[in-house]
Amino acid sequence: MSTDLEVVRSGPLALVEDLGRPGHAAIGVGRSGAADRGALRLANRLLGNGEDLAGIEVTLGGLVMVVRGGDTWVAVTGAPVPLTVGRRAAAPYGPVRVRAGETVSLGLPSTGLRSYVGVRGGVDVVPVLGSRSRDVLAGIGPEPLAPGTVLPVGPPPATYPHVDGVPPRSYEEIVLRVVRGPRDRLVLDPEALATTWTVSSASDRVGMRLDGTVLALRDPDAALPSEGAYRGAVQVPPNGQPVVFLADHPVTGGYPVVGVVADSDVDLAAQARPGQPITLRWA
Repeated sequence: MSTDLEVVRSGPLALVEDLGRPGHAAIGVGRSGAADRGALRLANRLLGNGEDLAGIEVTLGGLVMVVRGGDTWVAVTGAPVPLTVGRRAAAPYGPVRVRAGETVSLGLPSTGLRSYVGVRGGVDVVPVLGSRSRDVLAGIGPEPLAPGTVLPVGPPPATYPHVDGVPPRSYEEIVLRVVRGPRDRLVLDPEALATTWTVSSASDRVGMRLDGTVLALRDPDAALPSEGAYRGAVQVPPNGQPVVFLADHPVTGGYPVVGVVADSDVDLAAQARPGQPITLRWA
């Protein structure tokens, strides 16, 4: 019997995401994928899935969905949330059985920004350019979830290892290691990047915008040719307030990249809430 997930409430933003669609930058399509890749991988591992199967990225909780068809298993990772299955409380960061007809509800996370709902067998929507991810900048992939959206679940894995769960992560203190360059000489005082900033309310999956010390450019009117950029690139626009590129980032647009967040820390950047202080530190 096939299993579906029917969305009752989506919360502020809920998207289908996998590990992205590499290899299409030449036609203007970025990799995209889960903003916190490690959290999605963990949700899949807890369920015995392959790490690249699609799940649901939930921003600031609020997702409510009903399981239709047959029973299944889910796991919620990333920003730790109060989790309710049917009428019972359940623990995040571990596999939870959900019977057909039961409701899965996510509350507001205690720390962090994005939670990940994995389902045994993965979310099996139609892929676009080899991925089931929603790219909010390019506007491709499955539409953001809304009440009434029905998500098919793929076939379960042949084996299912016994996993009790792991301790939830906390995102109260975020420190990101940054590698210098390649355009740090275009800033009058590049050392000023390594300090504590406040996450702007204008942040999204495209980039984490930071408020704090103004990084003055040597020539604010100069424009560089647009260049390809990597997730984690720290760009300085004319206002001097850095932007850390996240999952759905574009090319540079002519602004200098003065540093790059270490790849192992980029997932942490995706969990920083607006108004939260974070620290950049030279690697």
